[in-house]
Amino acid sequence: MSPTTVDAGAGDALATAGEAAHFTGGNAVTLLRGGDELFPAMCEAIAAARHEVWLASYIFRNDGVAQTVIDALAGAARRGLLVSVVVDGFGADDTWPDLQARLFEAGVHVALFRPLHRWYSWLQPGQLRRLHHKLCVVDAAVAFVGGINIIDDRYDLNHGWSELPRLDFAVRVRGPLAPAVHRTAQAMWMRASLGRAWREELVALTSSAQPLARARRLISRLRSTPRPPPAAEADPRPVRAAFLVRDNLRQRRSIERSYVQAIGEARRQVDIVSAYFYPDSSIRHALRDATRRGVRVRLLLQGRWDYRMAELAAYALCDEMLAFGVEIHEYTAAFLHAKVAVVDDDWATVGSSNIDPLSLLLNLEANVVVRDRSFAAELRREIDAAIAVAAPVTAESVGSGPRRLLRRGFIAWCARLYLRVAGVAGRY
Repeated sequence: MSPTTVDAGAGDALATAGEAAHFTGGNAVTLLRGGDELFPAMCEAIAAARHEVWLASYIFRNDGVAQTVIDALAGAARRGLLVSVVVDGFGADDTWPDLQARLFEAGVHVALFRPLHRWYSWLQPGQLRRLHHKLCVVDAAVAFVGGINIIDDRYDLNHGWSELPRLDFAVRVRGPLAPAVHRTAQAMWMRASLGRAWREELVALTSSAQPLARARRLISRLRSTPRPPPAAEADPRPVRAAFLVRDNLRQRRSIERSYVQAIGEARRQVDIVSAYFYPDSSIRHALRDATRRGVRVRLLLQGRWDYRMAELAAYALCDEMLAFGVEIHEYTAAFLHAKVAVVDDDWATVGSSNIDPLSLLLNLEANVVVRDRSFAAELRREIDAAIAVAAPVTAESVGSGPRRLLRRGFIAWCARLYLRVAGVAGRY
């Protein structure tokens, strides 16, 4: 994929100071399709690292393809670099203990975010709020953000192997946005590691034969100021990009509001690809109003569902979307895991956030929003190609009558119950 260079401009790269998306220039943004493109690019960046590597992933499976990432991380750690990896406790599967031991042996700092050791771990506060990021940042200068877990593209945890790779995307970013990704990945590792081992660190510090040296190492790991990245190459094109996070602190609605604003300003076309689709009223109303303005809206969903409940949730609203005039397609060529969108000719987003209550209200998510015509056109070509081999969803296939209404009511009840257990109040 070809890089899009974003020129210098005003704004803050990190959208953690408020709910709005703050755009900045000076970034080179490259679209990456699937792990076949992401993992080699990531390993190349890690091999060239000079200071540190931070990686956060919902899933990190110890398979053949992920082995290349494991080798790159271990190699960087053996060169004396600071290498830190954090994986979600629910996303970690039975291969995690062996992977953790191998990374730790190589000198990689490894942390598990909210581990689930027993079934009753789910009863602890906050356990339904998972780390869903897919981030990697090298030297605070080059970052990778998207929806791709560290797992073979042709393997699904629920359904096994597929002949074709799953549909998924990420971006490589060089420039001012990279330090923002660095701070987020670092914060996730610190949150997982210190939540688990802060007391152990203090005990080890006080009992160490060299407490001063150990304290210095601990402080260096906690230092939040990244090394400055190299200056971005000059480019005359007036393009901007922003890094958005969804957390449970100050950035609870940043990604959702970015979608609503972009759809609300659409004048020609909205294309959304979401692995899990159960939008709240704000996004549904934005899509309805867009179609009333004559905007063409296309939605691409999974055709090979990994979870039955996710399938029921998506189809619970399909009749409403179709009534609005939204075109809906099912991708059946392979598994679909992408979370991307293009609005008109110059707004596009790639990230980890689905359009469902888990991503919009609970999980920790991260998206990159790019304001650039060539990047948007490139991503739209990928969406066009996927829709070309997808099957259209019609009102007849969705069904109607009391059974459909009963199913929709059941899904709404389940969603409200899940959110209440997770501590989320109010309507969705």
